[in-house]
This record gives sequence, structure tokens and C-alpha cells, in this order.
Amino acid sequence: MKIRPFALAAALALVVFPALASAQIDPDDSGSGTKRGMAEQNNSGQPGTVTLFSRGTSTLVVVNLTGESHGHTEPAHIHRGHDCDSLDPKPAFGLAPVVNGVSRTLVKAPESRLLSGNYVVNVHASAQNMKRYVSCGELY
Repeated sequence: MKIRPFALAAALALVVFPALASAQIDPDDSGSGTKRGMAEQNNSGQPGTVTLFSRGTSTLVVVNLTGESHGHTEPAHIHRGHDCDSLDPKPAFGLAPVVNGVSRTLVKAPESRLLSGNYVVNVHASAQNMKRYVSCGELY
């Protein structure tokens, strides 16, 4: 039986350095996250997804939108509400702005709270046009 040097080195590294084999993920998180859809609003052409990754008492919230103009910045928030048509206009949690279609924010709330059916993610057209929503996703 032939053992390739790379395979032998990798196996030996796992024996000598077992910490290298463990992922840096919260024990309650499979690493795949919980993904929900984001629907375009006001004919923006910006649908997408929001994915939640459990980080213990916090949650990494990742918004991915298509159709956003390159270099454009769009404010994003988590609002209280059961659906996109009846959300509280006052944000419950701020998110990093969506830039080039992506926003990543560590929110100080557990994933179970955000997925309780009482929150939505909302993206605004711009800091100057907060009343025009371009995308929304219901968390449940």
C-alpha cells in the first residue's frame, strides 16, 4: 500500500494538533445557518436572502441581495413585526449597511429570539430615503 506524503502529513497533523480539526463554531450551530428569503419591494429588483448563524447569546446576520447598484450603500435593520406589511418603523437592531449586495452584522440577541416570528429584516433605499424599502425578509 502506497501512502502519499501529503496524506501522511495531514493525518499526523491531526494526531499531533487535534485542535486544528475542530471548527470555530458555536456548539449549538451546525455551521450551515438558518436561511430565509428577502423579497424585493417597491419594484427595486433586489431580492435575496438573510442567513442567521448562532453565536451563543449573539447571532451573525448575513444579508445577500442581488440587483443593488455597484458601490451603492443601503441601510438595513431588524424591525419588530410579524410580516413586511406591518412592521414597527423603529428598528429593534441595527445592521451594517448593504454594500455591493452584502451586509454582515453580529447582533446581540440569540438566534431563537430573532426567529420567534416577531422580527423582519428590512433594507432601505438610502440614508436620504429611509421611507422607501427595497427588500424585506420575515424571520420565523
